[in-house]
Amino acid sequence: MAKKTSDVLVAGVDEAGRGSFVGPLVMAGVSVYEKNLGKLRELGVKDSKLLTPKKRKELERKIKKLVKGYEIIKITPHEIDNRTEVGTNLNILEAMKIADILNKLNPDIAFIDSPGGKKKFENHIKMYTDVESELIVEYKADMNYPIVAAASILAKQERDRDVKKIERETGVKLGVGYPHDERTINGVKNNLKNGKLKKHIRKSWITYENIVKEKEQKKLADW
Repeated sequence: MAKKTSDVLVAGVDEAGRGSFVGPLVMAGVSVYEKNLGKLRELGVKDSKLLTPKKRKELERKIKKLVKGYEIIKITPHEIDNRTEVGTNLNILEAMKIADILNKLNPDIAFIDSPGGKKKFENHIKMYTDVESELIVEYKADMNYPIVAAASILAKQERDRDVKKIERETGVKLGVGYPHDERTINGVKNNLKNGKLKKHIRKSWITYENIVKEKEQKKLADW
């Protein structure tokens, strides 16, 4: 017998920091009963990239209060750098973590933001899930489904706090931690010998390789 709308548990999963250079890749999932999905829209939930920091902070608190459950998983730079050594790429690593989230939330239906190649990505997730959830995997799902946008807000908030924590721990200003941010590039470039910072950098990223090469070339030129 089909479940009543009030009993159908819907989840959304998204990430923050996939393309970042410093800090973790944060995966977040939220679950809410289908009857409460409209409340996310009423709150003004939308893709985290379209919200101000103040609005994200406000919505994070309200989302956590509204949802039945939420789960956050962090993938460290070390785990990302070592992915090829264990025979995985970033998509597979992300799919494994999404599966962990679904196993915890155990939804009837899950809407998932895909980095691309949605059918292949869906198959990877199914390989690692222990639950029988219906999966709706779409590129830019955070733009189309408030439940995924809610997850994106939690992921973004968690990652932003982590980057601020890294700044306090290392004494280095890092901006948002992405390659397009000059504060991030300059912070890393000027602190390559900072051991506390080094563990938070994705050394397998071409950005890091370029910074190291530039430093070496400058040393040779000065010599």
